[in-house]
Amino acid sequence: MRHVQRRRMGSASLDLWIVHAVIVKTPPLLLHWPDENATQAFAQRLAEHAALCNAFVSLRGNLGAGKTTLVRHLLRALGVQGRVKSPTYAVVEPYSLPGLDIWHFDFYRFSDPREWEDAGFRDIFASPGIKLAEWPDKAASMLPPADLDILLEVDPSQQRSVSLRAYTAIGEALLHGLRDQRVKEPGPAP
Repeated sequence: MRHVQRRRMGSASLDLWIVHAVIVKTPPLLLHWPDENATQAFAQRLAEHAALCNAFVSLRGNLGAGKTTLVRHLLRALGVQGRVKSPTYAVVEPYSLPGLDIWHFDFYRFSDPREWEDAGFRDIFASPGIKLAEWPDKAASMLPPADLDILLEVDPSQQRSVSLRAYTAIGEALLHGLRDQRVKEPGPAP
């Protein structure tokens, strides 16, 4: 997949082609979230990883799977105050913390590739910060590979089965950190 990064050099504009390749083949991490508290606990653990500060995290799942809920918990864990809105109609909601920019995308209604350029999304994805994208498949031809892909599936009892997959070195660092935390967590009391 190719991604253009436009740089200004004096009065001239230079297009740099950056090839984003899938570079890791780490097995997925499979989780089970019985309730929203488990979603919140996961978001807190993810927020603790330094690699997240420049990660692109894609969130996939059907309507009602918990993608926006996970993002809200993650933003709160990172320190975002105030209202956390779903970007369904705006496509993107930006958040700024000291030393950290965060963009929450929802591509559910995304339909025009020209919107990508016009809105400056290419520049956002080329800049430092956290990018969280719901419905990434709707903009797949425009997006670089996700560092970490999170697939949420809901069972009839409203519990979530979650699959996390890394596609880059950043994603692999996040996944390994989450695996390490999971191993160190105490088990249930006898």
